[in-house]
Amino acid sequence: MNNDVIGKALLDYYNKDYTADIIVKSSITEDDIISVPYLFRTKKQLPKLEQKALELCIGRVLDVGAGSGCHSFILQENNIAVTAIDISAGAVEVMKKRKLNVENVNFYDVTQQYDTLLFLMNGVGIAKTLKSLNIFLSKAKSLLNKGGQVLLDSSDISYIFKEDDGSMWVDLNSSYYGEVTYQMQYKNLITEKFDWLFVDFLTLKNVATNLGFRVELVVEDENNQYLARLCL
Repeated sequence: MNNDVIGKALLDYYNKDYTADIIVKSSITEDDIISVPYLFRTKKQLPKLEQKALELCIGRVLDVGAGSGCHSFILQENNIAVTAIDISAGAVEVMKKRKLNVENVNFYDVTQQYDTLLFLMNGVGIAKTLKSLNIFLSKAKSLLNKGGQVLLDSSDISYIFKEDDGSMWVDLNSSYYGEVTYQMQYKNLITEKFDWLFVDFLTLKNVATNLGFRVELVVEDENNQYLARLCL
């Protein structure tokens, strides 16, 4: 599995060999933990934001960065035509075992057209940087059928940098505060460091609007997380 941390963790859990969780090292916070069982959550266990996203899915759906396939599994049960993709070979193996329509492919290499593109669990993060958000959204636009939509969630993480008086201690000469570097570890496997983007809604709206999308803030929760719908 080389450094396929997510894939190895998913396979172990699916094969009933769950003995550890995923450790996440971040450039902005202390180490965190991803509970592997959480990656297999059922419809009832989904946050309301994710439940709403699935309710809005129409037509042919592409579930990007699908992981264990928990969202695709629910859509498939609801007779939605969904294709799941992931760059993790282990994740794809798990989804095949779960009888999902899945491909081991990078989003930027997809060529087929869809009615809904689904990016959950901060799936917009694959844009990596704010500068590349335009490239990410342009690719998404190119994959949409007429009248298609992008459903994505993200977070405004500016709260991490706020002082008690409401001011922010972010270096204004540095990159956008939502650009984070991560590294993940599972048992003896560890990934290379990789960039991940969290984008506030207004910034997302500005970039998407300039590309011709109509942008809607569908729901926002108490944890600064939001679900956005981008329509053509």
